[in-house]
Amino acid sequence: MIHVLEVAMRRSLYMTAQGKLLLEMDSKAIQAAIQSNQGLLWVDICQEPVQSSRPLLEETFGFHPLAVDDALEEKHVPKIDDWSSYLYLVVHALQFDEEADEPLTSMEVDIFLGKNYLVTHTLKPVPAIQQVWDLVQRDERILARGAQRLLYSITDEMATNTMPVVEAIDEAIDHLEDGIFEDPDANLLERIFTYKRALLGLRRILMPQREVFNKLARGDFPLIEPESRMFFRDVYDHLVRLHDITEGLRDLVTGALDTYLSVVSNRMNEVMKTLTVITTLFMPIAFLTGFFGTNFFQPVIPLPVWTGRAAFYLFLAAMVLVPAGMYFWMRRRAWA
Repeated sequence: MIHVLEVAMRRSLYMTAQGKLLLEMDSKAIQAAIQSNQGLLWVDICQEPVQSSRPLLEETFGFHPLAVDDALEEKHVPKIDDWSSYLYLVVHALQFDEEADEPLTSMEVDIFLGKNYLVTHTLKPVPAIQQVWDLVQRDERILARGAQRLLYSITDEMATNTMPVVEAIDEAIDHLEDGIFEDPDANLLERIFTYKRALLGLRRILMPQREVFNKLARGDFPLIEPESRMFFRDVYDHLVRLHDITEGLRDLVTGALDTYLSVVSNRMNEVMKTLTVITTLFMPIAFLTGFFGTNFFQPVIPLPVWTGRAAFYLFLAAMVLVPAGMYFWMRRRAWA
C-alpha cells in the first residue's frame, strides 16, 4: 500500500495539445487551460481549507455553489449529478485495519469531470489517487486519452484496491470462526458485531457506487462519449463482484454469530449438567443426614442397635455407596 503524507496540498498537471506536461500551475494558468478547451488538466485538492478551495472551484472552474458545497462541506453516499457542462461524482475509497476499533474506514472522493479537465477533492490522502498521479507522470499516454479515461483509471484503481479490503475482512472472519471453538469470550462477540457493522457499511457504499458506474456505462450523460462507456462498464462489473462477495461475507458473519451462540449454549449446558450431577449425588446423603439427625421424637423403647458401632459403619457405607451407585447408574444412561 502506498502511504501518502497527510498534509494539505493542491497540485496540478496539464498535458497540452502539443504533448507537453506542465506541473504546479497557478490559478491564471489553470483558467487559461480550461478556456483553451484542449489538452487535459488534472487538479488534485487534498486536506486544503475550504476558504482557499472555494475560490478555485467557483471562480476559476465556474462550478455551481451547490456542487461546491457538496464537495467541500457535506458528506454523501456515492452519487452522480449532471450539471450540463460537467459531472459531479461522489465515490468512496475503503481501507481496512483489523486492529482498529472500527476496522473499516471510508474516504470520500469528490470528482468534477469536464470535457478537458478533472478535479479531485479529498479530506485525506487516497492511495488510488496517488498511484494514478505517479503513473501518469511515468506514462503520459493516459493523459493523452482524455479526462474520461483518466477518471476510469482512478476509479478502476479504487475498485482494485477494494478487493484486498474484502479479502482482509474474509480472513478476519475466518480467524473469528477459529476463535469461537477455542475461546468464545465476550470480546469475540464484540468483534463479531464490529465486522457485522463493517459489512453493513460496505454494502451501503458498494450498492450506490455500483449504480453510479451503471449510469456512466448506460450512456445517461451526454458528456460521456460512447467509446468510454465500456471502461465504466468494467468498473461496474468489479463493483458487482465485490457486492456479491460482501453479501456472502455477511452470511458468514451471521453464521459465525449463530455458531458462537450455539457453542456458548452448549458450554452452559455442560456446566449445568455437571452441577446437576453433583447435586443429585449429594441428595441421598442430605436425606440420610437429615432423617437420622432429627431430634423431634423421643424413643419410647430402647433401640441400642441404632446407636451402636455397627449402625455407624453401616451409615458411613450408605453415604459412600449410594452416591457411587447413582453415579454409575447415570453413566449407563448417558446422563453424566
